[in-house]
Amino acid sequence: MPTLAPTNFNIVVSVLGGWISLFGLVSYLLKENFYLSEALISLLAGLFFSPHATNFVRPLEYAGSEENLNAITLYFTRLVLGVQLVLAGVQLPSRYLKKEWKPLALLLGPIMTAMWIITSLLVWGLVPNLPFLHALAIGACVTPTDPVLSNVIVKGRFADHNVPKDLQKIIIAESGANDGLGYPFLFLALYLIKYIGDGGANEQGGAGLAIGLWFGETWGYTILLSVIYGAVVGWIAKELLHFCEEHRFVDRESFLVFAFSLALFITGTCGMIGSDDILACFIAGNVFTWDDWFRLETLDDSLQPTIDMLLNVTIFMWYGAVCPWHSFVDNSIIPIYRLIPLGILILLFRRMPFILTLYKKIHQINGLRQAIFMGFFGPIGCSAIFYLYVTLEFVDTLNPNNGSAPRWDVAHLKESVSVLVWFMAICSIVVHGLSIPLGKFGVYLPRTLSRNLTTPEDLHFQIGARILPRSRSRDGTGTHTPADSRSVSAPTVYRLGGSIIRDQTETTTDAVEVVKPRDDLEVSPKPTEQGSLPRAPSPTLHNRTIRFPDESSSRES
Repeated sequence: MPTLAPTNFNIVVSVLGGWISLFGLVSYLLKENFYLSEALISLLAGLFFSPHATNFVRPLEYAGSEENLNAITLYFTRLVLGVQLVLAGVQLPSRYLKKEWKPLALLLGPIMTAMWIITSLLVWGLVPNLPFLHALAIGACVTPTDPVLSNVIVKGRFADHNVPKDLQKIIIAESGANDGLGYPFLFLALYLIKYIGDGGANEQGGAGLAIGLWFGETWGYTILLSVIYGAVVGWIAKELLHFCEEHRFVDRESFLVFAFSLALFITGTCGMIGSDDILACFIAGNVFTWDDWFRLETLDDSLQPTIDMLLNVTIFMWYGAVCPWHSFVDNSIIPIYRLIPLGILILLFRRMPFILTLYKKIHQINGLRQAIFMGFFGPIGCSAIFYLYVTLEFVDTLNPNNGSAPRWDVAHLKESVSVLVWFMAICSIVVHGLSIPLGKFGVYLPRTLSRNLTTPEDLHFQIGARILPRSRSRDGTGTHTPADSRSVSAPTVYRLGGSIIRDQTETTTDAVEVVKPRDDLEVSPKPTEQGSLPRAPSPTLHNRTIRFPDESSSRES
């Protein structure tokens, strides 16, 4: 006899599949028309389905314990970051890290260090009774810019129309590289907490051992090894794929998915040897397309952005469900009236002052407006959550005599880092997710209101590529009638957003409709003298060797 089976698996799969389907139905409207990020929308959806609201998704019940839940979130974040950073490396042009090492060194060196220090000082100043070493650890978690949220400003219609290509590339490269370089900042603070903190009297070695471990383990084993490993694996993968593709050993599906399987392999193997899998994935992705071959082969394929969208929607739904929302108000670390100003100050001063100071040395930033834009859009997201759970794992090891309770000086560190890092990540997701639509609304609303209040009778409107003059007939109706043969001055033409359309000529017209084709619209070819239409030019295929089924060989001729 059939019975209802509302098991956890059935509920989670139903909620996830239903939400992705509903979001997909209006995804173009939300992302391309309203400029809303999928991260913000999915985060709110996760909150809606979480135990804080409808209780459809219950992460703690699935995990069984708080430790298991932390481990699941950490591994899920590692997976998403690994895939995203391989894709980020693949998106960059040939030998980009070698060609642009000077601006990248500036962004990853003094600017990133200054971001860490100013964030730590703000946390230390606004959180009562917080040791400075703890503030350094919290600041290190939110120092890297997030590659997942950075896609909001380097992809889509807004980026195509407003962000220059060179600026998009440097943002991708910085967000990919500084994710892995957050380890030195974090572990310098953690080693100092372990060996010279107030409760570190039982630890042998002191500051000397802490600095030695920081140079040896963090820089030598974690960072340097991951760079070498990622470069070697990326180069071997490129050569193997090139060889197999030339000999027709690989089919199209396996060719397109190769970057994702490479990300999974590097994430798993680096995790086993204890190295920096995030940095290794980014280096491997860049070396994998060092000669631009794979990037150009997959330039017009939609598999990469599809997987990217699925991972983004899923991870931020999970964040919305597991985020400790109640702790923002109910905690023993910082009251809410201090927490909100802290989040605002970090978003304003964590990055922007240093970009404004040194932007003239970064040739991709052209002018003050682009410097303000890049300084403001330094989002905090998946990378901060990753370093949060790395910190929690490290704090669990600070227990004297292998006891269950941590040292007395770090008894509140886990709560402090959880509350502050989660709150700053949520602030960044919300603020950076709403900045573009609110900015667009703030620019166009005054223009639209002003135009509506001062619209002349003969105002022209642009619909597509056609300008329709509005003139009144002799009977007073508002129908369109042919203009008389007298020369009249052309009235001002406005777009729907409120901007003025400049006419290329100053001559008058007596036509009812004036057609003004635009660059972004497809214009039909004109008939030839014989009455037939000319053949449309074939698109450039970038010398690809793997074809789609509908790409006939006639296009190449």
